[in-house]
Amino acid sequence: MLTMKLDTPHFRALFTPEINILSELFQKHGYGLRMAGGAVRDLLMNKQPDDIDFATTATPDEMKKMFQNEGIRMLHRKGEAHGTVTIRLNDKQNFEITTLRIDMTTDGRHAEVKFTTDWELDAGRRDLTINAMFLDLEGNLFDYFNGKDDLENRRVRFVGDPDYRIREDYLRILRYFRFYGRIATHPDDHDESTLKAIQENSMGLSKISGERVWIELKKILCGNFAKEIVLRMIDLGVKTSIGLPENPNLAEYIDVCDRTQALKPHPMVKLTALLRTEEEVTALHSRLKFSKYERDLALFLMANKDLTGHPPLRPFINLIMHSKNKASDTHEWCCEVLKYRSDVCLLKELSDWKIPKFPVSGHILMEKGYKPGPKMTEILSTLKTLWIDSNFKMTKTELLDSIDKNIYGDGL
Repeated sequence: MLTMKLDTPHFRALFTPEINILSELFQKHGYGLRMAGGAVRDLLMNKQPDDIDFATTATPDEMKKMFQNEGIRMLHRKGEAHGTVTIRLNDKQNFEITTLRIDMTTDGRHAEVKFTTDWELDAGRRDLTINAMFLDLEGNLFDYFNGKDDLENRRVRFVGDPDYRIREDYLRILRYFRFYGRIATHPDDHDESTLKAIQENSMGLSKISGERVWIELKKILCGNFAKEIVLRMIDLGVKTSIGLPENPNLAEYIDVCDRTQALKPHPMVKLTALLRTEEEVTALHSRLKFSKYERDLALFLMANKDLTGHPPLRPFINLIMHSKNKASDTHEWCCEVLKYRSDVCLLKELSDWKIPKFPVSGHILMEKGYKPGPKMTEILSTLKTLWIDSNFKMTKTELLDSIDKNIYGDGL
C-alpha cells in the first residue's frame, strides 16, 4: 500500500555515491530494494538515521551471485542463514541487505523463516507498526499497518494481536516499552489489551538470554519516562523474569529517577537504586550478564553511595588514587555516585579534577638500587600515601628523600 512520497533534507542526505550504486545494481538485476524498519521511522520523525537496514526480494543466493558477478566485496557470512548479506562498496560504506521473510515456526525466542517476495507478509511478521514500514529509494512509503498514523499520534502498537506477537518472541515485551519511551508523549498511557497481553506473558521473558534482556533494559533506563515505564513493568509482573529481587526498592528508585533527570546517569545508577544489597547486585548480574565495568560500577555504587568526608571531595580523591581498578574507571564511578546523590556542585568539581601522575615509579626506584619485590611495593605505597596527603605537592626529589633509610636501607 503506497501512502505518501517523502522528500526531506534528511532523506536526500542519505544518498551517498555508494547508496546510488546499490540502488542501480538492484534495479539492473530486477530485484526490489527498500529501506526498512528504524531508518524509515527516523526519517518520518525528521531525524537522521544512524544506519539503514535494507530489505529485498532477492534471496541470499541471488544476492551473492549478483555481488560476485559485479566484483563487490561481501563481508562476514554469519547472517546468511537468516537472509542477511553484508557488503562493502568503494571501501567506504557497509550495507546489510535482508531477504523478505515469513516466520514458519517460533519458540518465543527465535523463528524459523522462509523467504518470500511479498512485502506485506514481511511487514506482518514485524513487532510494532512503527517498525513495519518500507521506503523505496524514490521516497515512496509503503505502510501496511498504519504505522505512520501511529507515529504521528505517538502511539506504540503491536502488528496484529499483541498476545500472538509477544508469544513469537518474548523480548518484544521490552521492545514495546523501549519504543514507548522513544515515541510516546505521556509517561503512562498504554492500550489495555497490550498491557493484558504483557502481563499474561511476562514470565516468558525468563526464556530470553540475559544479554538480550540487558541490551533492551539499558535502553529503557536511558530513555524518556524510565521511572514510569519500569514501575509499570514491575506492576505487570516482569521483575522476577528479568532478575530483579522480589521486593525491589521502589521508593529509592523513584527518588533517584527524579533527582538525576538532568544529569544523564549511567543506566546502572537507576538500576542499582532498585537493589538493597551487594548480594542482590550479584544475583542480578548472574541473570543479566553485565560487563565487568557495569558489575563493578553497581558494587561501587552500593558501597559508596553514602560516602562523606571533609573536605567533601577528599574521600572520592582517596578512592580514585588508591583504587585497585583503573584510576580513570574509579573517577567515572565516583562521578556516578555523585549523580546518584544529585550532588551537582561536587559532581562539577570532581568532573573537572584531573588525575595527577604519581612522580615516582618502580623504574625510578630500580635506578636507585632497589630490587623489585615486596619491599619496593611497600615503598611505593608509602610514598604514594605521602604524596596524596600533601595534596599532590611533593616532588619526586622530596619523595625519594623521605624514604626512611633505617627501615628500607639505602638502595641495595
